[in-house]
Amino acid sequence: QVQLVESGGGLVQAGGSLRLSCAASGRTFSSYTMAWFRQAPGKEREFVAGISWSGYSTNVADSVKGRFTISRDNAKNTVYLQMNSLKLEDAAVYTCAAAYGRGGYYYLPLMGHEYDYWGQGTQVTVSS
Repeated sequence: QVQLVESGGGLVQAGGSLRLSCAASGRTFSSYTMAWFRQAPGKEREFVAGISWSGYSTNVADSVKGRFTISRDNAKNTVYLQMNSLKLEDAAVYTCAAAYGRGGYYYLPLMGHEYDYWGQGTQVTVSS
């Protein structure tokens, strides 16, 4: 069982930055591929960024490429999402998810149903 707790959301002006954190419980954090998803009102949940359990592979959505960076600190059981140059359209509830590393070093699914555990989410609001 893995519990995920997000933090770092809030209100920021367009062009600003936020860093989201997702702290995981358990001793096997390093065995899990981690990802951030987001969902805005009236929209479907979408993949934002992910990092494989090995750390060998990262992926970010085209909509945030060049602005968002995902990283992990296995010693702290935490995954981060650094969000720079935020836009109005980035406003959403951001949720982290964990998928047990079933595949190889580059295992990084993009679909939500492939993730085993989810956090409660943290709200990111971007003002003009």
